[in-house]
Amino acid sequence: MAMQNRAAKPSTKPLMQRINWVRAAPFLYTLGLFVIWELSVIVFALPQTLLPAPTRVFEAIVQYWSPIWKNSLQTLYTTTLGFLIAVVAGLGIGLFIGWSKTIYAGLYPLMIGFNAIPKVALVPILVIWFGIGTVPAVLTAFLISFFPIVVNVATGLATIEPETEDVLRALGARKIDIMLKVGIPRSMPYFFGSLKIAITLAFVGSVVSETVASNYGLGNMMSSAQSQFNVPLVFAGLLMLAIEGIAMYALMAFIEKRMTGWAHRSTMAN
Repeated sequence: MAMQNRAAKPSTKPLMQRINWVRAAPFLYTLGLFVIWELSVIVFALPQTLLPAPTRVFEAIVQYWSPIWKNSLQTLYTTTLGFLIAVVAGLGIGLFIGWSKTIYAGLYPLMIGFNAIPKVALVPILVIWFGIGTVPAVLTAFLISFFPIVVNVATGLATIEPETEDVLRALGARKIDIMLKVGIPRSMPYFFGSLKIAITLAFVGSVVSETVASNYGLGNMMSSAQSQFNVPLVFAGLLMLAIEGIAMYALMAFIEKRMTGWAHRSTMAN
């Protein structure tokens, strides 16, 4: 009987050990953030026009779900399209720059100078060229996101060990062979790692352009809501942007793990 009682009362320690705290951490931390946010608004009696409570933001999402959904899809479309163009162009330019030390030394400063220009300053020029609409948003997403891809691919090619090149040349390998057999595989972890950075920057570019030069998208919706002092709708737009950004980042991280899992050998403890 005593043994049956002990069996009927399992210890809580095995249950706690079975919980994957690494996977649960994002949800727990996010829930904690919303709880702190809600309590802060209540305790400090913050007005809705200054900082709406999360419950009010979720109410705004339900109330304005139709425009939020349509504008979210538009922003996701322009961001994804601009990002895909950046992937193709960034990979090509990165391979070109990393092909030669002379090309690397000549073009790299120009790339840095171009990246230093605030992309919001380029939006008016894009409007003059292409008008108000989707095209400026796509191009802004492209311009702001392709630089990390170029830099990482070029860095992967430019950091091939000289000893490796010497050995391959001694075995009769040509420069194109070194590029295909060593350079490109070596740069792939850099390339796929840069996609996580580039996709988040692409959202920044598309929203900036939508705010200034578009009649659609979350950027335009939040700008209109701001002019009407509809702060809960502004925060609802920000929340949707965060959800889209996290989803796309997770997708890029999944692709990185699938394609370059062999390059991740860290034994760092949890």
